[in-house]
This record gives sequence, C-alpha cells and structure tokens, in this order.
Amino acid sequence: MGQNSRAGGRVYRACLLAGALLASVAGLGGSAFAQGVGASDDQTFVSLREAARRNDAPLAQTLAARLVDYPAPSYVEYFTIKPQMFDASGRARVDVPDEQIRSFLSRYDGTAIADRLRNDYLVVLGARRDWRTFQQEYPRFALDDDTQVKCYALEARAASGQQVADDARRLLVDPRWYGDGCVDLIAALADYRQFGPADVWDQVRLAYEGNYTSLGSRIADALGPARPDNALLSMASSRPPLLLARQIVSDTMRQVALLAVTRMAANDPDQAAQQFASIQMNFSPEDRATAWGTIGYRAALKRSPQALDYYRLSVNGRLSQPAQEWRVRSALLAQDWPTVRWAIESMSPELREQPAWLYWHGRALAKTGNVAAANQDFARVADRFDFYGQLATEALGRPVTVPPRTTVSDADVQRMAGNPGFQLAQRFYTLNLRLEGNREWNWQLRGMNDRQLIAAARYAERIQLLDRTVNTADRTKGEHDFTLRYLAPFRDTVARYSRQTDLDDEWAYGLIRQESRFILSARSGVGASGLMQLMPGTADLVARKLGLGKLSRAQVNELDTNIQLGTAYLAMIYDQFDRSPVLATAGYNAGPGRSRQWRSTLTQPVEGAIFAESIPFTETRDYVKNVLSNTVYYGVLFEGRPQSLTSRLGVISP
Repeated sequence: MGQNSRAGGRVYRACLLAGALLASVAGLGGSAFAQGVGASDDQTFVSLREAARRNDAPLAQTLAARLVDYPAPSYVEYFTIKPQMFDASGRARVDVPDEQIRSFLSRYDGTAIADRLRNDYLVVLGARRDWRTFQQEYPRFALDDDTQVKCYALEARAASGQQVADDARRLLVDPRWYGDGCVDLIAALADYRQFGPADVWDQVRLAYEGNYTSLGSRIADALGPARPDNALLSMASSRPPLLLARQIVSDTMRQVALLAVTRMAANDPDQAAQQFASIQMNFSPEDRATAWGTIGYRAALKRSPQALDYYRLSVNGRLSQPAQEWRVRSALLAQDWPTVRWAIESMSPELREQPAWLYWHGRALAKTGNVAAANQDFARVADRFDFYGQLATEALGRPVTVPPRTTVSDADVQRMAGNPGFQLAQRFYTLNLRLEGNREWNWQLRGMNDRQLIAAARYAERIQLLDRTVNTADRTKGEHDFTLRYLAPFRDTVARYSRQTDLDDEWAYGLIRQESRFILSARSGVGASGLMQLMPGTADLVARKLGLGKLSRAQVNELDTNIQLGTAYLAMIYDQFDRSPVLATAGYNAGPGRSRQWRSTLTQPVEGAIFAESIPFTETRDYVKNVLSNTVYYGVLFEGRPQSLTSRLGVISP
C-alpha cells in the first residue's frame, strides 16, 4: 500500500454488484427486501442517511416523506429523529421533545437501530443533566461503547453522591473520544472535590499531548479561579520557547510550563530537553519526572538515541498511556531488560494487563533468570490467536498450530438465511452503506454460541460476504473453524502470482486479509483500492516495471491485475530489505522510505518482534503484527504443519 494508507480505519464503498447480491437475497428468504423498491427510492434513502449524518433535520423530513412503505422503516424513522437531536456541529439539543424518541425505543426495542438511538438519547439526557431518566435508560444500552456516554454515566453517579474518581481516571485516557460528556465530567468532579487541581491539569496536558489544544482549554475551565488566561495557554501551545523563557514562580505558571514542554517536545524533543534542563529546579520532583517522561515519549517516537536517557529521569512521573508504552519500547530497542521490566511494572494496572506487556514482562523475567514467573506471564497470553499469543506459545516451547475444526450442517447454515437482521444487513451492503450493514450483521451475532457463529460465518461465505465470514469466525472462543477465520478465496490466482515473484502464498494471503478482508472493490479513505489496496501511484509504478503500460483505475481494481501488481510490489520491497518480511510488510503499509528510516536508527541488531513493536506509526505497528500473525496461520493451513512466528520475524540489523 502507499505511504498514507489507513488499514485500520477503512471506509469501503462497495461489496459486490448490487444486482447480483439482491438476487442472492431474494433467493435466501429476503425477497421482502429485494422486491418492490425502485432505484429512486434507494437513492432517496441514501440521501436521507446523508442528511441525517449532517444533522439537516428539514431535509431529512422532506426525504423521509417520499419513502412510504420503504422496507427499512426503522431506519427511515431513525434518520428523521436523529438530526432533531443534534445541531450541525454535533452538539446535543437539550430541548428536543422526548415523545417521539420514547415511542421509537418502545416499538423497536431489542433492535440494533434502537440501541443506536438510545446511545444518542443518552447523550442528550446527559447534556441536559436529566440524571433520573439517564439512569433508567443507561442499563438498556446494550453496546455501551461510547466514551462520552460512559462519562455521563459517571457524572450521574457522582451527582447521587457516589465516589467515582478512580473510575474516571481509568476512563479518561484518550481525548479523541471525550466529547462534551467527558469535559462536563471533569468539571463536575472538580466541583464535587473528587478531582483535585492535579487531576485537571493531567487532563489538560493529555489533551495538549494529543494536539487537542482547544479541548484542553475547555477542560482548564474546571480549574475555576486558578485557570490561566487564554493568552497564556495559547503561548504554551503556539510559542512554547517564549513561555519557558518567562519567570516561573507560581503553581499555575509551573503547570502551564509543563504544557509548553509537552508542545515543544512534539516538534523538537532535544531542544525541549535542553530548555527544560535549565529551569527544572523550579519544579517538584514529580513534575520534573512528568516533563522528562513527556520529552522521552516524543524522542522515542522520533527513534532518538537519547529517548531512554530522558526516560530514566521519569521515575514517578504522571505519564500518559502512550508515554508509558514508549518507555518500554525504548528499553526494548536498547535491549535493556531490567529497564523493560521496571517500565512495565510502573504502568497503570489496566495497561500492564494488555497482552503485549504481559509477553514482554515475561521476556524480561526470563532474561534475568526468573523462568517460572516468566512462564506464568506467557501462559496468560498463549491462548490468544494473535501476534503475542503466537510468540507466547513459542516462548513456552510449543510450535504454532490451529485448533481442531468444528463443522456445522447445511441446515445450521440455512437457518441463518432466515434471520431478518442478516437480510437487512445485505440490503445495506447493496447500497454501499457498510456502517449500517455491519451494525445489523454484528447485532445478530450477540449471544450466539460458537457453533452458531460458525454457521453464520459459513452463511456469509455462501453469499460472498467474505469480510463478514472472517469477522464472524473470529469471534468464537472454544470451538473454531480456521478455514473461515483465514479464508483463502481466489487461490489459483494468488498462488500463480505469488510464485512468479517468489513469495509465499501465505504471506500474500496474510496481507490481503488485513488490507481488504477480501472485499473485491474495497476503497480506503486515501484512495487505495482492490484486494491488495494499491495506491494509484504505486499501481502505475509497478505496472510500468512489469511492462503493462498505463492502466485505468478499473483495470487496477480487477482481481487478476490487482493481485499481480500487489504481489509484484511486495516482492520488490522484499528484495530491497534483504528479504525481511518485517521490513517489507512495514514498507508496504507506510512506504519503503519510512521503513528504511526506522531501520537506520538501529544501533545494534534486534529481534523482529522488537522492531515491529517499536514502529512509531500505530497503524503500521498493528498492521505488521496482524499481517505476519495471519501469515503464520495461513502457513499452518496451507502446509499442514506447525509454524514459527519467531523464525519468520527474524532479526533486523542496522
């Protein structure tokens, strides 16, 4: 993929040709959705959905009036109600009437779209501080996956006199998802004296660290009279060297200076370190450690050799989760195993329990001779079917295999065809409404046992919803079918082009599974397309090298051509990087230049797993782990024998 790909957050425009899929729906019990609806009604429905997305209530009302007897009435109604609840900027309208909302929730109770409306309603109730109604509705919110709603839920508890500060600290770790609800929670906890000034300043600094400076300024309102003026906050954000050059005598000024250090470090951590070193005696030991941890974090992201030195000064600092994680990664790159252990043990309890840090803690224990304790860490991770589950399995001395295959009957699969939610999901897929399609599909999976999930995955395969096949099969816990989890369609084509370029079939499939989930006409938000998600410039480059001439976008997206170009591109990068799957996979996602740059910062050879864990881009880091984990399972299935992820990762040399 090209340099600006976004593998983790793709927006796919199409799944299959609408006519073919509608025909399949009609043939599988979904004729109510496939008949009697004209193309104009479908287009009106899509336009209604867009009006609702923009919270354009008048237009939504006009469009909905045209959709009499449309075969998705709950969505037509939802798309008219939702824009009445929020303004154009997405802020909740606290004066929206409740009657229509309550009627909808009553009539469609238990459906995916009712749960979606309840999510919206809880935001409105929280914004208007109607805690009594909020507390009635919140237990009925099945997904409970909205951080803003969780913040309102904590505020509701605090308003009734409960102590929620610890729960709030655990929740408030990523300002991207805060919204008004979390800003209100911080202010409320400050009013209730459950948050002290240090808690509020931590949240302001966290927002500044994430470049959400306007949000940070809003959070600072919770400081009350101690809030610095906007000019001072603006200087900390936009002109941090000038702020740090000012006299630092008050507590407020010290906290604003920490904001300036945070912002300065994002651009030039070494300069920030130099300037902070000259003023650090003005700060408490904890604040000094916090500043050095922030500087270390930014230096680590830039793969600076100084990062670990800065981090060594961060003991007892109040660090964000990313800063805590990069403290470990810096120690891993230095292969300083005692510091790896200390850095993980210094993490917040929730963070330390994540599989990556359990595994690396086990490795650190093993390196220092505590094998029994290390194996306990590995055993807690080894039952996972992912990158760290595979590494932990091998650390325990076992090869990577796949579990026994559970099969289901045709009758089990056919029963899934009669599920109205699956039928509705298919209709949305024909309209390129993947968000709604996935919502309906996934809603039906709740509460299914493993055999039912396997039947649903097999049904998805039968109707060529291959991404749903993989994602549904991925949910099983005790019984599995890895031929569905690691689907291998188009086998002859993939095998032909992989072997022409001297690539393993399993690696090509591992990449395709991550890139497109086998959606033939997948599109990313930055223009990558096809099964192997090729950027236009990359496709043109490879086509010229292969002597194919100038290809149209439609030609690039054809199954045969897309696989030919994608495997050829992967092979080119593979050869550039001494046939390292780690470097080549990273280069496919982020661009060969970045992969080369990350390698150039190494001062000594490191394990492939350490290199993968220390990739600065979150998307690329996860991408490399997922692709190579996929590859190992495909290897087991294709070759019929155990595999080793550790061997495939190899060692990366400077």
